[in-house]
Order: sequence, then C-alpha cells, then structure tokens
Amino acid sequence: LVVDSSQKIQFYIFIHEFARGLVEVQEEVKEEGVGHVAMRNLFSLETSSMETITVEKKSRKRHIRESADRLELSKKRAEFRKKQNSDNLTHPPEFIVRPRGQTVWEGKTVKLHCTVSGWPKPRIAWYKNNVVIDEKAHPDKYTAESNYNMHSLEIKSCDFLDTAQYRVSALNIKGESSSVATVVIKSICVNPKPRESSLKSASYGFCSEHGVTFETAIIDSFEVAFGREGETLSLGCTVIVYPTVKRYQPDVLWYRDGKALSESKWVHTHWSGEKATLTLVHLNKEDEGLYTLRVNTKSGFQSYSAYVFVRDEEVELEGVPVAPLDVRCHDANKDYVVVTWKQPAVEGSSSILGYFIDRCEVGHHHWAQCNDTPVKYARFPVTGLIEGRSYTFRVRAINRAGVSRPSRASDPVTAIDPHDRAPGPSAPFTGMIKFTEEDATVGVVPGEPTDLVVTEATKNYVVLAWSPPAQRGHEGVVYLVEKCVAGSECWQRANTGMPVKSPRFALFDLAEGKSYSFRVRCCNSAGMSEASSATGDITVGDMLDLPAAPGPAVATRNTDTSVVVSWGASKDVKHLVGYYINYTVAGSDVWTPANNKPVKGTRFVCHGLNTGESCVFRVKAVNAAGYSHSSLESEAVVVKAGIGNPPPAIPGVPSGVHLMEAARDYMVLAWREPVVTGGADIRGYFVDYRTVKGGVGGQWHELNPKAVTCTSYKAENLKENLFYQFQVRAINMAGVSEASLPSAALECKEWTIAKPGAPHDLHVLEVRDSSLVLLWEPPTFDGRTPVNGFYVDIKQAVAGEDWKGVHEKATKLKYMKVNGLIAGRSYVFRVRAQNLAGVGKTSAVLGPVLALTMPGTHEIILDVDDDGVISMIFECSEMAEGSEFIWSKNYKTLTDTSRLTIVTEGGKSRAIFNAPSLEDLGIFSCEVTNTVGVSASYTLTEAGLKRLLDISHEHKFPIIPFKTQMAMELLEKGRVRFWTQVEKFTTGCHVDYVFNDAIVENGEKYQMNFDKNSGIIEMFMDSLAVTDEGTFTFNLVDGKAKGSTSLVLIGEGPHFVDYLGFQVTPECNVLLKATVRFYNSKLSKKDAGVYEVKLKDARGKDKSMFNLTEAGTATPLLSNSSTEISVKSTEHGIVLYSLITYHMEDLQVGWEAKIAHSDRVQCGVTGEQLWLKVNEPTEKDKGKYTINICDGKDGVKRFCDLSGQGEEPTHTHTHTHTHREMYRNKLIEEGDRARVVGGLPDVVTIQEGKSLNLTGNVWGDPAPEVTWMKNDRELVSDERYALKFEHGKFASITIAAVTTTDSGKYALLVKNKYGTEAGEFTVSVYIPEEEKKKE
Repeated sequence: LVVDSSQKIQFYIFIHEFARGLVEVQEEVKEEGVGHVAMRNLFSLETSSMETITVEKKSRKRHIRESADRLELSKKRAEFRKKQNSDNLTHPPEFIVRPRGQTVWEGKTVKLHCTVSGWPKPRIAWYKNNVVIDEKAHPDKYTAESNYNMHSLEIKSCDFLDTAQYRVSALNIKGESSSVATVVIKSICVNPKPRESSLKSASYGFCSEHGVTFETAIIDSFEVAFGREGETLSLGCTVIVYPTVKRYQPDVLWYRDGKALSESKWVHTHWSGEKATLTLVHLNKEDEGLYTLRVNTKSGFQSYSAYVFVRDEEVELEGVPVAPLDVRCHDANKDYVVVTWKQPAVEGSSSILGYFIDRCEVGHHHWAQCNDTPVKYARFPVTGLIEGRSYTFRVRAINRAGVSRPSRASDPVTAIDPHDRAPGPSAPFTGMIKFTEEDATVGVVPGEPTDLVVTEATKNYVVLAWSPPAQRGHEGVVYLVEKCVAGSECWQRANTGMPVKSPRFALFDLAEGKSYSFRVRCCNSAGMSEASSATGDITVGDMLDLPAAPGPAVATRNTDTSVVVSWGASKDVKHLVGYYINYTVAGSDVWTPANNKPVKGTRFVCHGLNTGESCVFRVKAVNAAGYSHSSLESEAVVVKAGIGNPPPAIPGVPSGVHLMEAARDYMVLAWREPVVTGGADIRGYFVDYRTVKGGVGGQWHELNPKAVTCTSYKAENLKENLFYQFQVRAINMAGVSEASLPSAALECKEWTIAKPGAPHDLHVLEVRDSSLVLLWEPPTFDGRTPVNGFYVDIKQAVAGEDWKGVHEKATKLKYMKVNGLIAGRSYVFRVRAQNLAGVGKTSAVLGPVLALTMPGTHEIILDVDDDGVISMIFECSEMAEGSEFIWSKNYKTLTDTSRLTIVTEGGKSRAIFNAPSLEDLGIFSCEVTNTVGVSASYTLTEAGLKRLLDISHEHKFPIIPFKTQMAMELLEKGRVRFWTQVEKFTTGCHVDYVFNDAIVENGEKYQMNFDKNSGIIEMFMDSLAVTDEGTFTFNLVDGKAKGSTSLVLIGEGPHFVDYLGFQVTPECNVLLKATVRFYNSKLSKKDAGVYEVKLKDARGKDKSMFNLTEAGTATPLLSNSSTEISVKSTEHGIVLYSLITYHMEDLQVGWEAKIAHSDRVQCGVTGEQLWLKVNEPTEKDKGKYTINICDGKDGVKRFCDLSGQGEEPTHTHTHTHTHREMYRNKLIEEGDRARVVGGLPDVVTIQEGKSLNLTGNVWGDPAPEVTWMKNDRELVSDERYALKFEHGKFASITIAAVTTTDSGKYALLVKNKYGTEAGEFTVSVYIPEEEKKKE
C-alpha cells in the first residue's frame, strides 16, 4: 500500500500457484475438524476473488471509511475462526532453532540444521541465493532430511562455487517463515591430483517414485584420446540403467576439468537412450583436459573419466611459435575490456617476444590489431570501444622467426556499463509490488570519484580503477584522468584524445622506471567535479614477477605407453596459470610437449609414449608474466608397465547377502561380488556377524580371520533359534572395502524343505555379440535328495519382460553356452536346481550383461609348428600388472600337467599337447585375470583331433610336391629320357638317382641334370637293355622335406593278375583259382614254346600247359597284323601311326612320302606303334603317305592321303566327294578324340610299403574327362588315393604306402565328345620276406 498527498493506490495480488500450494499442504493434515474444513473452503473462495489486479483512485475520506469497514470485518472473521476451531491448534511456522552460518575448507562437507514448529505441519524448502535446491536432481551434491520437525541440508564436497546465502523456508496454511545462513568455502592451496581415467560410483538408493532401485553401468567406455587442432573428435560410452522404466531417462552430463559442458558451436552432445556421445567439432587446445561422463538417476549416479590430448596444428613456417590459447574477456565497460590468454607450450626456435591482440566487431569479418608494439604480459586492456557494440578478440604470438597462427576467438563481449547488464536471478516473489517515483534532478554537478587504485602496472601500461561518484544525477558523466610525475606538482591530462566513460582506464607511453601519481575528475553538462584523492607514487614496471622454477621432476613407470611425472611446486609464485611438461628420448635434444594446456597440479600422466623408449622429463611454470626456467631433468625412465598399473584402488562393496542353507548350529551365506574391483582381482572376503534381539542389533564380530576366496561362507558354531545379521567386506591388493549392507535378520534353525536351495556364484565368460557362457556353483543345500539337474532362465533387461527358459531338459553340467543373443542388448540370468522333489529356489539374478564383442577380442587359435607339435594359442592385448592366463578343460581349472604344457610369454599363452589322443577331447577355455572378462574357448572334437594329427604328420614328415610325376620319353637312336618336374623346392634340394634300390652316378651309361630354375630333373640313357628292367626312382631331400617319384619298366616274365583265391561251387566243391598273364611287348620267335602252370598243396598238385608254337596256335606271326594308318593331332603337329599286333625283331618298316626326313619329320617304332611325326605342318606337307611293312616272308602297304583329294586308306575303292568329306571329318574326329597317349606301364611290380606314383599323358580336344578305375570300380581322391589332373594333359595317381590289397587291374579312362579310351595296367605288390621264403 503506497499513499501520496494526492491519491491512494491499492494493489492486491494473489498468485494462483500460491493458493494451490496451500491447498496441497492442507491435504497432508490427517486430523481436521469440520469447522476447519469450512474455514478452509471460505478462505479458498476469498482467495479466488483476489486473483485480479485492481487499480483505483480514492479520496482520503473514502479510504478512511473503507479502512474502518475492513477492521470490523477482520474482527468478525477472527470470532468465526474461533468458533469453528475451538481448540485453536493451528499456528504459522516458527523457527525454534535457526541454521547457523559456517566457514569450512574446500572439499569438506557442510550440514545446516534447523527446528521448525507449526500446525498444519509446515512444508520445508531450501534455497541457494534465492534459487530453490532440487536435491533429487543432484543427489551427489545435496541431501535434505526431515524428521520430527528437525530439518537438515547436507552439502557434499564443497568447492568455491558453494559459497552463498542459504535460506530455509517453512510454509503452511497459516503463513510462511524463513531463516538465512551464510556458508563460506575457503580454498586449499594444494591442488588436488587429477586422475586420467577413473570409474566412480555412488551407493544406490530406493526410488519411491518409481518403486525400484536404479543401477547404472557404464561400459564400452572411451580411453585416453589424442587429436590435432582442426580435427573432429567424438567420445562415447554405452550406459545401461537397470531396470528400464518407461518415460524415464537419466540425466546425462558431460564435464571438462570439473566444469559442466553445454551445447555450443564447438560442443555437441547426444543421448540415444543407450549411447552417450560428446562430439568436439573443431578441436583446439582449449579442448584438452579431463572429460567426465556423469549419469544421474533418482537412485544415485555413476561417472567415468578419461583425458583428451590435443596436439598443435603444423606450423606454416618452421621456428615460429604455436598459437596462444584460452582467450577471455574481463571487466567489460562502456569503452574498455581486459583481454587475457595463456601462453602456448611451444615457443618455437627462439623465445616469444610478445603478443598481438586483434579485435573484430560481431557481424563483421575484419580483424583490427589493437596494439602496435608486442606486449610481453599475457593480459592487455583494450580501450576505445564503442558503447553498445559487441566484440570478439584473438591473440597471436611473435618471435624472431615470425608470427604464429591466431588463437581461437574469444566469446563475444558487449561494451556496456556493468549496471546495465541483465540482472541475475531474483528473490522469490513475495506477493507485493511497491512503486516509488523520484523527480529527475537537473543541473546537479557530480561528486568526486572515490576508491582510486592502480590494479595493474607493467612496463607497457598502468591500469586505474575507481568508483563512480554517489551524486551524479540521471545524466551520464565522463571522466578525466590526470597524472603527475613524482616530486612535482604539475598535473597533466592523460586522456586528451577522448573522454572516458568507464570507471577504468589504461595509460600507455609512460616512461619505464619513473614514478607517477594519478587522480580522476568527472564532469557532465552542469560542471566538473573536484579531483579524487591522488594515488601514491607508482613506479612504471612489472608488478608481477616470473614464476620460480619448479622442483626436480621425478618420472615413474605407469603403463606401456605412459609415464607418471611429479615435481615440486614453484615457490612464492603469484597468479600461477599452470605447468607445462616436456619430454625427450634419452640422447636426443628434441623436446616434445606432453600437454598443450597448463595443468595446475604437481602430478601428471604423460600418455602417447612409445613402448620401450627411454625418456627424460622436465617441467616449467607459467603465469601472466611469462615462463619460468625449466626444472631439473628427471632420470631416464623406460616406458613400460610398472607394478600396479594402474594403481589399484580399494574395491567396491559386495551386495545381496542372503541365506543359502541353515541347520541347528550353522548357516551358509552367499553374496554378489562388487561391481567395481578397483583394477585388481578380488583376493577374498571377510564376513562379520552380530546377534539381533527384539529388532536391535548387537556389536559386530569377525567370523573368518582368513579371507575366503569364493562368494559363499559357512558360518559355524551358531546358537539355535537366535537371529543373526551378516555383512561382507571384499579385499584386493589395495586394501579392504567398506562393509556391505547388513543382511536381513536370519534365524538359525534347521531347514526341513525337500527341494534344493539356490545355485550361487553365477558369472559369465566369453561374452560375444550373439552368445556367452554362463557358469554357476550348485546349491549348498540339496534337499532330501541329491541335485540331478539345473535350469537356466533368461530375459532382456527391460521392464515388463518375462523370464524364458534357455532349454527344456535339465542339464547336469555347471555351465551352459547361451546362443541367440542380439548384439547391443542387455540380458539378466538366473539358475534353478532340481532334485526328485522338484525345482528349488532361483539364484540371485546376474546382470545386466551386454551382448557385445569388445574391441580387440581374440579367440583361441590351433597351431601346428614345423616339428608337428600341436598347441592352442590365446593372446590378450589388455594385460595388467599381475594378470595371469588360467586354462581350463570343461570349465575346470587344469591342474594335471601330464596332458598339457602351458608356456606364457607376455600377452600370449600357449597350451601344448604332450601326446594328443582321445583323452584330450573336450572344451578348452582360457581366462585372463585382472581384466574385464577377457576369455575364449575351443571345442576339440574327434574329427578335429584327427585332422590335427594328419597335419602334424605332414609337418613332421613333409613331402616335396611334384608338378609332374616321372615319365619316360624315347628319343632318336634309341636314346631314353627319364624326367620329372618339382613344384616347390629350395636351392638346397638334393636328388638321388636310384635304379632297383641302388644309387647310380653320372657316367657313361647315365647322364643326370637338375635345372633349379625350372625344377626339371632329367636322367638320360643311350639305350635300354634287358638288364635295365626294374624301377627307376628319383629321391629328393630338401632340408626336412622328402619326395620320391618312380617309374617301373618291366619286360618279359609272367605275373599274377588275380592272386590265388577260392570259390565254392554249386556242388559244394571248393575251387582254387588264380589268373596269370604272360606279357612281352616284342613277341618274337624265340618266345615260342610250351608254358606250364603248376598248383600244389599238402594234399596234391595239378598243372596246366599252354602251347605257344606254330603248331600250337593258329595266330599268324605276319606283318599284316598291322592296322590302317591313323592320324592324330598333338601340340607340336600331327602323327601318322599304325598299330601292329605281332612284332618280330627282323620286321622291316619304311615310309614313303614327298617330304624328306629331317628334324621336322621323324619316324620310329614305339612298342606296338609304327609312327611318323610331322612337326608344324604346312601346305607343302599335303599328299599321300605310305608305310611298307615286311617280316621276311610277306609284306603289306598302308596308305594315307592328306591332300583331301586322294583315296581312303585302302587301295581297292575310290571315294566320292561325299566320302572324302566323311573321311576328312573322320580324320578330324580321330585327331581330337580323347586318348591315353602314354606314360603308363602295362605291369607294375612294387614292394609293400613303398609309394607308387604313376602319370598318364592324355590328349583330346576338348580336354577329356579323366576317371581312374580299379577292378572295374571307380576310384575317388581320398586319404588313400591322391588323384590329380593338371593342365588338361597329365593324369596322375599316387598311393602313399602300398599294401597287398592294392594289387589288381587299374585303368585310366578318358572321355570327350569324340570318343572314349582306357589305358590299362596291372599293379602287383609283393612282400620281400615271403619271396625269400619261396626261394
């Protein structure tokens, strides 16, 4: 209510939200009378009519009358309330104990207490600088409690920003009351040690709003990252919040060096519901620092941190400094702003001489240089700004080599009076607005400025600051600055060029070393004020000294790519900006910066080093005045993982302590291992207990002096029917954790249930995108009958999902591989045991587990070395200090070393099979301790073992591969060539030429050659004789590898085609039979005679005779047994040939043709073939060809016309044109028909155990299909028979070690569209011992 002499103005304002809040408070009152309810409704009606704002002009008389009416009405209301609420219990809030102000050190915890009375029960709210505090949104920072009218606010981990006025407000239907307390946080000089990578967690609390306890896990987290200026860098983590509640999302926040990041043109954040991503669009050195992802839920929070390093962009000119960083604007006024920056880490080839400051008006692209002379000081006052305009600034460094690139531009700043800027948050609205009016004061001469001080003084400039005068009217004022040389009384104007509008001014062009005093006047249109009080004598020079050199640097091994460097803080340093760390490889003079943004601590982890290098470190301090001298260099340290890498921390607390089994005097407990292991394996657990009587727990006592290694424990010597509580602590190499939450009160009495207890110790291994392996331990309580199986249940970690069985039939194993998972989704698991009585309790839920193959995951690899040793290899790239490889078979740790030998070197472990056999079949797995679930497995099956043994045999006894098996070629004048070609060999390959198991040497009879360029091995003989019948072999030795190829030449002599066997006739007689073949490729008259076969045993003998004489056979031994001349094509030309059935030594053969015998035209006899070869035929070779064959008694001529005009190969008929065409086509078909050209013997006699290699040369166009037959059955390539067909010409068969079962009739069958042909031969395998016995 504001009243003046002329009128009266009334304002009634009542906020609807305020009334609604009162109604909500009333609903909390449990005991209300009928009269109180009526009064509440009346009050609500009154307030609803007061929601409008009325402005009325009233006379004084009317105002007095209405005041009397209101006074009368208030009395009636008071009487009405007294009648309706006779007990008069309601009263407004009143502070019995008010909160007290506190002053504490940074990092401590502050707790404010108060006690409030009032009825109905007041609602309490806490404010910081008049802004309400939401403790649920910041559970890590604030905790508010209210119990029995006693209220408290706890502020955790206080820092400087927590310095404020804290107000507590109490409100009910009767009114509102508040109390204020001031909290001051004092900074500690010692800077906290930064941690490059940490995983912090907070205890989880129950969220009553959603009825669950949220658990948060940050996985797939980003590591220490490196980037270069101008690049784009993204950091990301996968966040799992379990359970999932619809329409609820956690708060995901990003921090850099402890300061929250917000969306800007440089920083983009994204939260997809599972993946949190931070993108730094254009990297600058300002972006270097410790980045933290913090996930806040209504049950607690979880955070993860890692360091990001930003390297300088390549300089355009060698030797110039790199760009400065962190340009900021301070103390902005109407025409003045102070620009500050940080010096770069690299000065270039010479020291930095100074800096240039550029400015650019927002909305323009022109940069104007603010200073003509470089300033050495990293702080510069910029004057001459235009009021109301916004500017950005940048800085460039200069040395003798040139000017650096400009820094990143500062944030925009507006040249405006600080009092005209937008005010901060105001106090809560009190429900009343007051209006005051002041007449403008015109013609008031301003008062003198006050509080004149020198804020900065360097050898380049002096900065003055003062307070505006209290009396200046509403008209703006300007300031006049005057200076005076010490010792004189002569004052001179310092700002003659332009007036000063801001209570700040920088004076340049002062003489260095001289002393000055200063004073200020202000003026407006009414006149000029008196001068302010003069400052004392100020000597022009740097007021801020360079920092002292830091203490000696000490380097400590950390990881394979990082080193921890610590040093002593610089002494007596003012306004320290931070420290730069440089390093060099021992023996080198090239120093490299480890950080491009100053750090304020005295410990830093230098990342990105090369493993195995020896490095030296040094440190220098920096403030606005410049750099200090470098510290003493550290001793050289090798970049290698040190002990405790990273330094382990105390593990988190175990959880879920529950009862597994109970008897009269003992109980079996189980619990879940901590989520956070502290970077080291959990070595064991300690269990504490206490008795509980009447709901009150006693004193805690230790159960096990020695830590137990599993997550279960049998607590013995307990008393029956007593109640106990238990808590568990975990231990690792860093120490013992805090105690877990106590279990429920458990009664010690014997269980009588029939079903089994719950399985325990659930854990997973080998987590991949679509599968994982779940392991568990059986329940300690079996029930009435033993456990005979287990069931595994699974569900996705999403609210509303139902449990599903992984399998229908119970498994007796204590592990199971779960397949069919979806990559990127999280799952939870549980296990149930069963016995004859049924299925028992479910285990504790395991999870959530993210189905995702971690980067760098390796699998177990099977290896067979050159010596044939079979082994399994597993590698781990995430080895930590103390990590070990644990090998298991069927998920039981291997303790028997008789089957496997384990060899571990660095990050690789090899499990070597000592004697592989069927005993080694099973699942082999390997797990690496002190890692995040690094594991893999391999299932060795019988088929896999057989394959490995075959490969091992090949490696133990390697075989030299042949491109072509041994073949024989007849040359001119009866000369013979044996040859083969090796496919793969070394220069050390050696060949032994063997004939009938005897090595032959190079001499008159044999000439050998091994062309190591082409791999062709040759042996030449001038002629073949009867004594040359046998096996020719090339034995090759190439280091450890061996190879052999043979060719069997057999002439006369009988041999078995079918060995002796028996057959039962229909008359029940046993018929013994065998098939013997007599063969000679050149049957002559000397072979005439009577041949006899004898068969005998102990009971008798029999014989059979064959008369091979002219009298005994009607077969004519005449030359006319030859066939007609045939023609075939070869790769060199054409061949005309005739086959003769009976061959005589005195058989005479002659060819008649119009072409002369030369190297291009050759003829000869090979076995039963009489041939004429024409290489590279031409048109001149057309004509008639005749062969004359004479055996001494008779002769015959065969004809062939190649002119296309002659007769067919008989001399009795003349062809028509159609006949000639048919004949020509027949010749073409005959030439292209599939044939076995040669290379195969008729009979092969070979010793058992030796290898048989035979190669047949085939021909045909198109290339024929090749099939090998044995006893009229088709052979297939397998482990017994190696069948090959190469280049469309060479078909080979290899039998590694022949046995008697390999004897029989073989055939090489070739086929194409023009015909089919088979090359047959017989293989006879003999055993030397039996042959000797027969002899």
